[in-house]
Amino acid sequence: MSEKKMAKVFYADLWGLRKDKYKSLSKNDIQATKWKKLKPAPPYYFFIPKDFALQAEYEKFWKVTDIFKEWSFGITTSRDDFVTAIKKDELTYKIRIFTGHLPDEMVRQSLKLKDTGTWKLAEARQNVKDLKLEDKIYYYSYRPFDIRLICYESSLIERDRKEIMRHILNKENFALNLTRRLRDPIWKHIYLTSLITDKTLLSSKDNSYFFPLYIYPIMLKNQLFDEEQYRTKRTPNFKSEFLLAIKESLGKEPAPEEIFSYIYAILYSPTYRKRYEEFLKIDFPRVPLPANRQVFQKLSKLGQELIDLHLLKHPALSSTEISFPRSGSNKVEKVSYEEKTKKVHINKDQHFANVLKDIWEYRIGAYQVMEKYLKDRKGRKLSLDEINHYLKVAKAIRLTIKTQEKVDKAY
Repeated sequence: MSEKKMAKVFYADLWGLRKDKYKSLSKNDIQATKWKKLKPAPPYYFFIPKDFALQAEYEKFWKVTDIFKEWSFGITTSRDDFVTAIKKDELTYKIRIFTGHLPDEMVRQSLKLKDTGTWKLAEARQNVKDLKLEDKIYYYSYRPFDIRLICYESSLIERDRKEIMRHILNKENFALNLTRRLRDPIWKHIYLTSLITDKTLLSSKDNSYFFPLYIYPIMLKNQLFDEEQYRTKRTPNFKSEFLLAIKESLGKEPAPEEIFSYIYAILYSPTYRKRYEEFLKIDFPRVPLPANRQVFQKLSKLGQELIDLHLLKHPALSSTEISFPRSGSNKVEKVSYEEKTKKVHINKDQHFANVLKDIWEYRIGAYQVMEKYLKDRKGRKLSLDEINHYLKVAKAIRLTIKTQEKVDKAY
């Protein structure tokens, strides 16, 4: 379509209370409104104001889908309450009901399951009747710092994504998790997992995509490899064009883990997120090539620190300033934060102590991590492992914030 035929687009908005909006609308009309003329541009043609002054700069970067060869959505269960659980005994109990001898209708009511256009309870029960589903229970990256259990069986799950998840299921590997488009207000939608992963890992609104570091070969039925041999046959999940570009930038090709860590550091830079916030809302993120070897090495090292923190493997997590000082029921009844005393209350008698405000408010994706972990356990008693896990996560977030500051200095 030629420029002469393009329609003229104008924009205005009105913020405030509803009564004030009604008042303004009663006094003004289309002629009195202060309109802003827009110039919708390809490829998105937005009908709202957007600051794309940095578009030419940003588009020189490498989009993650041009960096990685294989990627896909995370797992879609469509029935989390059935196929996932916090405790293994809870999941095995549900599985035994499903595979037992009760009539379909009783199973449906007991497990609160519904037939859909793509899934029928009776058909699924028939498909799994000869399977030992307890052998298909795996650890599952459900939300940031919240690992659960899943019965990973295709007949029970809407989209198992086995074509991509096979590279991480029982493998030595990890993956980036990112969003493409954003309905949440601010882009903080990146996290790392080393397990099969849920597609709502980062947001209930925006699907999470899964980018593994390594690609493993398909094992044929009669092939025999020990674990070490199998690991040596894996290949980095990077496109050759990107590897060539980063080699030209640095003079040599870095190790796959170094590249992965560099990408992770860049996407955790607060300056990067702020500078390119308009673009991060509308498509997959892009990653700049490193300016030189020194900058690359600094950022790669900091990215590895973030990876170790997010996998809770960093040696600094062996001790923490956060505490859980009082004994009691350990039951999560009402979660609240008291800024003045730095306490996170779980009931009227018990709390986590010395939790700084920036740790309490820290978000990964759409989730306020410290709050969500507890609220998802409302009505449950925290185990000793869960209490220790929460203390470790608080320390990991505190160190993440500090590492992000270091990333910004290097970036």
